[in-house]
Amino acid sequence: MSSSTVDTSSATAVQVQVTEDQLVCQLADGRTISVPIAWYPRLLHGSTEERNHWQLTAGGRGIHWPDLDEDISVENLITGKPSGESQTSYKKWLSQRHGKCTKSRDS
Repeated sequence: MSSSTVDTSSATAVQVQVTEDQLVCQLADGRTISVPIAWYPRLLHGSTEERNHWQLTAGGRGIHWPDLDEDISVENLITGKPSGESQTSYKKWLSQRHGKCTKSRDS
């Protein structure tokens, strides 16, 4: 029996779109990868504006959302790996995020 492998090391993103339920990434080689944003809780909790404010990193091998402090590699998208962030880290981020929202409303 033979098995095939996918070369993910040279895959680079050229465009990113985040919808209400999907992260869609267009690759330079013509492929489009789509994964549920539920895999990435920070994106899930981000506003439309925050989700749309992304940057390609490492020559297109990664995507960074500065407002959400989220980084996702194209390789992880291709191989179907959801966020590896611990629940402790995520809960801390979420708590700080809610604190900022409360402070800005109270100001």
